[in-house]
Amino acid sequence: MWYGVAVGTGVFLLFGFVTGLIPNPLYVRMVPRTPVDYLFLTLTALLSGVYTAQRLASETAELQCANNGSDSTVGEQRLAFGGLIGGFLAVGCPICNIFLLALFSSSALMTYFDPFRPLLGGLSVAMLLGLIYVRHCRLCPSCTS
Repeated sequence: MWYGVAVGTGVFLLFGFVTGLIPNPLYVRMVPRTPVDYLFLTLTALLSGVYTAQRLASETAELQCANNGSDSTVGEQRLAFGGLIGGFLAVGCPICNIFLLALFSSSALMTYFDPFRPLLGGLSVAMLLGLIYVRHCRLCPSCTS
């Protein structure tokens, strides 16, 4: 459980400092902060912590039972990584992201990408929630019916 708390806190602090949602002297955010940005930052950090705690608990239980059944962790890791990247892009400043600026111009980002950031945040939260739910249903003996 403590690893989940550490991961959730780490994601919150890292994403918050890097995107400028947590004010710091090293980075100035060019787009105003909104409550939706803080909501998606909090949900992404919370769900990443829950996923980590759930995964570590299930791996510990599998080791104790010596159950080496089918392993679908690669797909789960991809979903978790995609949820984290989507959450980061949803809370980040679109014109401050060097990777997006290298691909597109700042006016294109503000015109086409910025309006879809809440949708991207909702999609990333849904991915993380769905992943946690599927893992719970698969690992819960009373939920398999």
